[in-house]
Amino acid sequence: METGALGEEWRGAFGRAPRSAFVPETVWVPDDGAPIGYRRITRAADEAEWWALVNADDAVVTQLDDGADDGPGVATSSASMPSLVATMLHHLSVADGDVVLDIGTGTGWTSALLAGRLGDEHVTTVEVDPQLAADAAKRLKAAGFAPRRVVGDGLAGWPAGSPYDRIHSTAAVRHVPLAWIEQTRPGGVIVTPWGTPYANAGLLRLVVGERGQDSYGRFVADVSFMWMRAQRPTQPSAPGTPPDHMGRSEMDPDLALENVHAAFAIGLRVPNVRYTHTWDVADPPGTFQIRLADGNGSWASARYQNWQSDDAVQQAGPRRLWDEITTARTWWQHQGTPRLSRFGLTITPTGKQTAWLDAPANEVSPA
Repeated sequence: METGALGEEWRGAFGRAPRSAFVPETVWVPDDGAPIGYRRITRAADEAEWWALVNADDAVVTQLDDGADDGPGVATSSASMPSLVATMLHHLSVADGDVVLDIGTGTGWTSALLAGRLGDEHVTTVEVDPQLAADAAKRLKAAGFAPRRVVGDGLAGWPAGSPYDRIHSTAAVRHVPLAWIEQTRPGGVIVTPWGTPYANAGLLRLVVGERGQDSYGRFVADVSFMWMRAQRPTQPSAPGTPPDHMGRSEMDPDLALENVHAAFAIGLRVPNVRYTHTWDVADPPGTFQIRLADGNGSWASARYQNWQSDDAVQQAGPRRLWDEITTARTWWQHQGTPRLSRFGLTITPTGKQTAWLDAPANEVSPA
């Protein structure tokens, strides 16, 4: 993998810690024909395929359903895409002597890279899943690395090792934990995937403010990582109430997910809303829909075909979710269709988060 953008100081770390040393013997590959949507492969039985996955610039799924044997087939841990690892380490901007907290040990690869660059004594890595932590410990030891390892909730950080110069997270959050800010030196940097229930899509680079002052950050890349377990949004469920409003759509539903930049902006303006796609089995073909829910009794659906007909949109509950989506998409267009990287985040000393466009004074308000 090309590491030149990271500088010569990282070459030794990537050479000493190849991803292949940290990918487990058993991994999972997407497979629409499998009952749970994934197919299990092992290094022993499928060596060529295993190596092809490991050597590709793509994420490798290493756990389903938090390790449960009878789950629905949701990816819950992975070996990250190498190019994204390089991007995150670039934005972390470490220097010799920096003390780093690595949130989400996973396979152990990222903590090995950090230890290889900074030294074991400068890296603490935290993993909430005891089995993943134990497996990573074996791989780290076998590869010759010994960062401080902690089994615990990464949202709480690790105060015993603070203050940190950098915090690096490989799991997405909706709310940056105040504990991370409090455990980072003023002027220190936090790099974490960040998203909304509607669009898990941003890589946040947050610079921690002086004590008692706000912290500011920008979204520096388009990434999608698995959620921190305690911040996972709930999946939209089937409507629990009949629609109390029906009508036409003022927008082609395709525009609600036109691209990652539109979706990210919509997610900022329409809080706590997730979407799913479904067919209405009670109707004939042609009823493919986007369905929205906020988990508090409001839901909406919009049909992709014939979206201007009088029954294309159904809504119920205190919020008119499809109207909010339409308003947010129109706002994004009026702002000049800004890319994700034009947005940023302010976090106050009490933990309040405020998104903004271009500058902190230009706050993004709900639709």
